[in-house]
Parts: sequence; C-alpha cells; structure tokens
Amino acid sequence: MTVCPNVDNHGVESRRDHAILYDSDCGFCKLSVHAILRLDRDQRLRAVSIQSEEGQRLLTEVPVDQRLLSAHLVTPGGTVLSGGAAGETLARLLPGGQLTGRALARFPGATDWTYRWVSRNRGFFGRLGLRSQKDPPSA
Repeated sequence: MTVCPNVDNHGVESRRDHAILYDSDCGFCKLSVHAILRLDRDQRLRAVSIQSEEGQRLLTEVPVDQRLLSAHLVTPGGTVLSGGAAGETLARLLPGGQLTGRALARFPGATDWTYRWVSRNRGFFGRLGLRSQKDPPSA
C-alpha cells in the first residue's frame, strides 16, 4: 500500500497511511470505526470496507473465509494485522495511545480473547442499539 497524501478540511496535509478494514454489513463494526476515526486526530487511518474491491485486494494474504471474521489493519508496508493483533498498532496511532499500546502488547492473550468475545457478540451489541447505518467516511 502506498501513502496517499490528502488535505483535510483545514488545509492540513494528512497521511492516512493505515487502512482499517471493517464489515460494511455490520452496524456495530461501522459504529466502532466511526469512533476510532473520531479519535484519529493525526489522520493516519482510512476506512475501507472488507467487501469492497480495495478491501479484497488489501486482504489477499487472508483466506477468503476468514476475511469477515474480524477487522483488519493494513500498515503502510502492507502488513495485515487482524483482530486483537491489530490492537497495539492501532492504539499507538491514536493520541495518548502509547500506554494503551504497551498494555495490549504486554497481554496479547487477553487482548485477543477480548477482541474475539466482542466480535462473537457484535450482533448482540447491534441489537442493543450500538450500531450505525452509515458507512464510515473513506479518504
């Protein structure tokens, strides 16, 4: 993946050099990505639907039957981090996320277990009203 410079609404160039891939059929997933993008003050992330042509291209190394089982983070170098394994890198991209990133790295088993639990229950969270009908903005 190449770095695509963009200009934000304030005329400041942004990098958007990490792609966060989400299930566009999942309202909870869309809500989660909206929340993450709101925290992304440095504009490092760009949302990409897993089901899109670009999403499928970015996930060629992930078996097709596993692509929708979790969210994914693709680094500028093309490394795909999936599920809980993306937590540390994602946290460090967000303001104040260094400490959270270190904690997630220190306890990868707990991070992965928590991610898998939330992922398995995303339909339940959506039924509770924790969902969005709108796709996150793509850069």
